[in-house]
Amino acid sequence: MESGTRRDFVTGLVTKSAAFTAFATGAPALLAQQAPASATPASAQTPRRSGGSRHIVDGIFYFSGTGANDGYPDTDHVTVNDPFEKHVTRTMDALKKTVERAGCSMDSIIHLTVFLCLPLTDSIPMPTGKARFDAHKAQYDALNKIYGTYFTQGKTPSRACMALEWIPGDSLIEIVGSAQVLDAFTPAAEK
Repeated sequence: MESGTRRDFVTGLVTKSAAFTAFATGAPALLAQQAPASATPASAQTPRRSGGSRHIVDGIFYFSGTGANDGYPDTDHVTVNDPFEKHVTRTMDALKKTVERAGCSMDSIIHLTVFLCLPLTDSIPMPTGKARFDAHKAQYDALNKIYGTYFTQGKTPSRACMALEWIPGDSLIEIVGSAQVLDAFTPAAEK
């Protein structure tokens, strides 16, 4: 199975759901309305657009699904075996590019929800008990050291941070949030 983005994963689920619904209800027109799949294989599409869903409503930019591989070409793909700090730096860089493209800045971010996970791979044993807590605490501490460098002192947004079992896309971190739009401009993707 080819490696793709979270967006590809969700799109695949939606497409399969639509196909099943069309089959079950006898509505072949439902499938005919779907956009054709890209003729270019996912591995050749570079760079990927950073982030997942994005919407601007009443001057607030809402974004989701920003991880360590978003906005990077497949040739520059990190895996769960790469250092956690690399995941954080790449995710924060992708987040910065995403908010700036929407006419925001890192300091105009209102709130972030940060999801962390430990590497889930056969080559790295999953800690249990207190060792698992300590591993998540080490990630949290590493996140905070890097995270704070992306904001002007005193402008760090409110944040929730949660540990998960798994994050799609080989990322050990994913960020969701909102930012106030500073520039009175609508990105081309939103027009």
